[in-house]
Amino acid sequence: MTDALWVLVPVLLAVAVLVAVRRRLPLLFWLLVGYPAVALRVLATYRATMDACGLTVPASAMRRATARMVGRQAAPVPPRRSLPLPTGSGLVMRLRMAAGQAPEDFTASADRLRHAWGAHAVHVRPTKPGRLELRLVGWDVLADVRLPRRWLRTEPLSLPLALRADGHWHVRDFRTVPHELILGATQSGKSVYLRNLLCGLARQPVALVGIDCKWGVELAPFAPRLSALADTPDRANDLLDVLVEEMEARFRLIGMTGGTGPDAVLTSDVWGLPEKTRPVPVVVVVDEVAELFLAASKDDEKRRDAMVTKLIRLAQLGRAAGIYLEVCGQRFGAELGKGATMLRAQLTGRVCHRVNDETSANMALGDIAPEAALAAASIPAERPGVAVVGDSSGGWSRVRSPHLTLDDAAAVCRDTSGLVPELPRLDAFRPVVAEPAGPPSLPAAVPTARPVTE
Repeated sequence: MTDALWVLVPVLLAVAVLVAVRRRLPLLFWLLVGYPAVALRVLATYRATMDACGLTVPASAMRRATARMVGRQAAPVPPRRSLPLPTGSGLVMRLRMAAGQAPEDFTASADRLRHAWGAHAVHVRPTKPGRLELRLVGWDVLADVRLPRRWLRTEPLSLPLALRADGHWHVRDFRTVPHELILGATQSGKSVYLRNLLCGLARQPVALVGIDCKWGVELAPFAPRLSALADTPDRANDLLDVLVEEMEARFRLIGMTGGTGPDAVLTSDVWGLPEKTRPVPVVVVVDEVAELFLAASKDDEKRRDAMVTKLIRLAQLGRAAGIYLEVCGQRFGAELGKGATMLRAQLTGRVCHRVNDETSANMALGDIAPEAALAAASIPAERPGVAVVGDSSGGWSRVRSPHLTLDDAAAVCRDTSGLVPELPRLDAFRPVVAEPAGPPSLPAAVPTARPVTE
């Protein structure tokens, strides 16, 4: 009995430690237990699994002839593979497809491969003609998303915002995708995504402009870092006029700078200008775009159509002038007024959180990838922050942004208030930031008379 206890107690302790490690340190548990188990399973069952999934090809004539000489039957040949290498969220193998195979064949069998090898998910990505990458995800990486410990990229206007289901970070690169549309219902995580975006930009030499027609309640906490803030439709209309003037002035600067001197370098955008004369990039955040475009009278309709026209001009020409748009809302479509559909077409980046109906998902992603709209419509309410990200190329992925509280985001904007650039045209719209009140002063001590003692 004593010998059995000496064996049982260490086993139970080891199991308890592994359970704790799996919950608190999933990456460490994967490297110690998960990766070796899955890698051995993949190596042992690779040929049989590929054959069962229909991903093999008949043996060559040479192999068939050799098999007949020894009295055997030539087995089907699976794709050539590399060794399964560990990653931060699973493992990866590189395959060389056989003649007649296409990446779509492996994509269609991804779910069967996932069940056969006991992985959480399988992602297929073509790397070059005839070769692809098979990435296995060991656990649900979107269950607990945290900010990366180190910045993933050092280029300006590029920042990681959300973790993708395949373990890679979704990096928002404004120079590649200049304008973006963010949709999501209430409590879907749209505001958290926007906080991560603003905090990432606040640390860079960028001018942040906010348009929030809900009296500024959404963007007011970030006022110390904002170069301009419009909280009513009338103020938003005036601010858009100023932004269009700023864009036109930048185009004049590009034209004058690119044609001076015999050794001048011709350029068509601000990024080709010398760094000393290059204007600071401007990111315009439009929150709750439906509130901006609501119209109750003829005058409101005229103002709405004028604002849509200005936003379309900024979306079409702003990239070359270093002006970028982030448009957020619960819905976005033709019912918002004339030109809204044309504006949506210019917003090539799309982020769709949980929405109230399938129509909203189609507005965000239907013109990019119909299957992405179906994935967005199926996001459960108990997973706030989960979204579907797509772009004009048709690619899409499921992502989740790390949780960031409003207090923490506001603190970042207060700490980076010294990075607000000088843009004289926007001075009239600079939000007034109240000075933080100091600790309450204690009342002056009242002298008390002390009795005279002899």
